[in-house]
Amino acid sequence: MKKLEDYVLSIPDFPEKGIIFRDVTSVLQDAEGLHLAIDTMQEKVADLEYDVVAGPESRGFIFGTPIAYNSRKPFVLIRKAGKLPRETVSVSYDLEYGKAVIEMHKDSIKPGQRVLIVDDLIATGGTTEAMIKLIESLGGVVVGVVVLIELAGLKGREKLGSYRLESAICYPGK
Repeated sequence: MKKLEDYVLSIPDFPEKGIIFRDVTSVLQDAEGLHLAIDTMQEKVADLEYDVVAGPESRGFIFGTPIAYNSRKPFVLIRKAGKLPRETVSVSYDLEYGKAVIEMHKDSIKPGQRVLIVDDLIATGGTTEAMIKLIESLGGVVVGVVVLIELAGLKGREKLGSYRLESAICYPGK
């Protein structure tokens, strides 16, 4: 039986020399790999009590929706600015080369709801930190974050402080 790591393709020198790109599309393109990814991520947070699953576009949708479905919880979309049709709340955050803005519908999280964040990857932690701020601005309580891949060398875990982070695969480098 293959391990989850066996489904992830590592592409050297992409997008620039010295970087090893961890390609999650290879996991998605294999039925067994996708099944193993969802099951592993869900097992990592099986002990958590949460009311809502939230995830960012686009791969957070891919991994978060089946976890929400399996646990009979609603799924909340976190999107880039200007993509949601109703009243939203937003947060701006720094990227390596610029800024980004993410949004949620203002009515998507109720005060006191326990939220599980699901994403494909954590690197520097900037996007995850922004999602936490966004959820908390609506009164939500982030009880955990689960990702398929953690790039530990980029220290995203440190940015999250005391928030629980679980990763299905952890690569030590960048």
